[in-house]
Amino acid sequence: MAQEPCYKRILLKLSGEALAGQQGYGIDPDIIKGIAEEIREVAELGLEIAIVIGGGNIFRGLAASSAGMDRASADYMGMLATVMNSLALQDALEKAGVITRVQSAIEMQEIAEPYIRRRAVRHLEKGRVVIFGAGTGNPFFTTDTAASLRAIEIGAEIILKATKVDGVYNADPNKDKNAVKYDRLTYLDVLKQGLKVMDSTATSLCMDNNLPILVFDLTSTGNIKRVVCGEQIGTLVTGE
Repeated sequence: MAQEPCYKRILLKLSGEALAGQQGYGIDPDIIKGIAEEIREVAELGLEIAIVIGGGNIFRGLAASSAGMDRASADYMGMLATVMNSLALQDALEKAGVITRVQSAIEMQEIAEPYIRRRAVRHLEKGRVVIFGAGTGNPFFTTDTAASLRAIEIGAEIILKATKVDGVYNADPNKDKNAVKYDRLTYLDVLKQGLKVMDSTATSLCMDNNLPILVFDLTSTGNIKRVVCGEQIGTLVTGE
């Protein structure tokens, strides 16, 4: 396998559920340790890595608001959940020997730096992994949108969206055995067909700024490294 990365700076988007493992909620220590080891391997290739994590393993704002909770309050709680995940991943990365900084869009100076774009870029240039917590800092925006926004702000070349499936399908592959996997899609395909790559706000943001999205399977060990070294796995979303 080629050991030369195809990118200089990436943004890795992890779902909160990825940290929960088989238990379905909370943080599985073995899973987060495994993810940290994979990120360490990629960082050793000399790649600059920023990370955005969801909070769905702890609290889902959208689910709470559909159950009658005020949407803004629910979203703020979801943002706090992403900060908890960010701190957990930071701890796992530092134990793996990776120097890491957490920047939060909601200021909480005792536990994380405030989000400052220029400082984030400086950390990346110095070889530190930067984890962006608390979404965009605004309710009504998902962590997918936060990932798109931060990736554009820091000048990342691609968003790597790590999921539980090996790409984007025309139907749920767990429910429909005839589901077909796409190797490539355009942003418009995703928006028109309502494919669950990212939500429409995040996809539109990537489209307007010509930022590619690669959806791949995180559950296969070594996949992050394969993706950054240019192996054709997952589904790539680009312009025409």
